[in-house]
Amino acid sequence: MRRLKLPTHPEHLTRRDQSLLTSTATECEKPWPHEDCANEPSPLHCFGEPRALWSLAAKLSAILLLFVALSAQAAVRDVGAIGLTVGDLERVLPFYTNTLPFELKGITTARGAEQDALLGLNGTKTRSAELLLGQERITITEHLTNKGRPIPPDSRSFDHWFQHIAIVVSDMDRAYEHLRHAKVKHVSTAPQTLPAWNKDAGGIKAFYFRDPEDHVLEIIWFPPGKGDPKWQPLPRAAGSETGAPLFLGIDHTAIVVSDTDKSLEFYRAVLGMKVGVEQEHLNQVFGARLRITALRAERGPGIEFLEYITPPGGRPLPDDAKANDLVFWHTRLVPDGLDDFTAKLRDRQTRFVSKSVVVLPGGASKSLRSVIVRDPDGHALQFIQEASSLAEK
Repeated sequence: MRRLKLPTHPEHLTRRDQSLLTSTATECEKPWPHEDCANEPSPLHCFGEPRALWSLAAKLSAILLLFVALSAQAAVRDVGAIGLTVGDLERVLPFYTNTLPFELKGITTARGAEQDALLGLNGTKTRSAELLLGQERITITEHLTNKGRPIPPDSRSFDHWFQHIAIVVSDMDRAYEHLRHAKVKHVSTAPQTLPAWNKDAGGIKAFYFRDPEDHVLEIIWFPPGKGDPKWQPLPRAAGSETGAPLFLGIDHTAIVVSDTDKSLEFYRAVLGMKVGVEQEHLNQVFGARLRITALRAERGPGIEFLEYITPPGGRPLPDDAKANDLVFWHTRLVPDGLDDFTAKLRDRQTRFVSKSVVVLPGGASKSLRSVIVRDPDGHALQFIQEASSLAEK
């Protein structure tokens, strides 16, 4: 286990942010575990050539059948757009497109029986903006009818509904100065640098702040050799003055969990996601201990678990939480077979936000099928797949 400094009380500027800082910063920097291939067949010894060849063929057939069986299991292939709910899209959108450089890809309005069924509400009418940064997307949704509740003013970073996104920057000093000039609401007092004694995370910098409706956001910078290689700057061509953009993309979304093992059983065994770095972090000053686990699909941002061992007292998501409340984030997942996943989740007594699998209009005249469920701690996951892809299954 490796240990990092983490603070505990997010409602205070320094403490709240640092607690998030160490958790998210550590998960991003290590490569995923190497997966060794199966051992080569044993040498042929005293069985005689025909028997030896039969034995080898049987082994290869068993390996092939196992591979086919594993490949046939439904699994999440992509982590797609990460969505958050706001009370006033007109107020929040300029923050993401001006203060932050997300590109607005479109605004859509949705209503009717399909939206009611998808979100588990009645009389739904929503307005959503889809935004792009690098290769990653987020959605920001306002409920025009049936407004939900705001984020609780006493919300803490270890409450189980907590979620945030980590935005990668190419230069922390310039990015922080840009945000400071825009007078963002600080969670961290300033960018924090993880200590050099931590060989995996040393040198990573992070800063936490809030959007206009108090959703927590993070900017993170990886030094050479840390994090996903895609975040490392490309060599600048001779004579060129063009450098990397200041804001690069989204590395991961982090969620607080009450029990890592229980969440792993869901995300790994049921959803088929791969576990990357798993560490324990200790803050000796404030007494906060976190167990951090990073997961990824084949494509898209990572998902990080933040389990607070101490301090205790993280509150669960209220039973009456709805999709129109501002604490409602959701992460889109693209599976190998929506119907298989739905059946499997119902067999496990998973909580469904959606009343049923619904058909939604998609781009380029393609329809989509979708359903929203909650993970063991209530974080919302939206499974989505093109109807044409499902027809081929």
